[in-house]
Amino acid sequence: MLPPDAQFEEAAVAESREKVEEPPLFKVLLHNDDYTTMEFVVWVLESVFNMPPEQALQVMLNVHLRGVGVAGIYTYEIAETKVERTTSLAREQEYPLLVTMEKA
Repeated sequence: MLPPDAQFEEAAVAESREKVEEPPLFKVLLHNDDYTTMEFVVWVLESVFNMPPEQALQVMLNVHLRGVGVAGIYTYEIAETKVERTTSLAREQEYPLLVTMEKA
């Protein structure tokens, strides 16, 4: 018979061998339109996505020039919350800003 401590050590090793999968990530995308102001997009990127001003400006210009840009990459629940919050803020200001998410 094994000493009592040996049983617990063996069980702890067996548990640590289990592989934990990372959750899938989703991109939050901002889409360009002719009505939402550049200033509002920069403000959203700073306030909702916690970007520094320089990065927010770069992302906004990317959205403006390419038609779409990545605001961030998050787990599903966080991405969904950021989409809802951004859409809500845009509607409060009467902007038609389209915010979507897709698997990264």
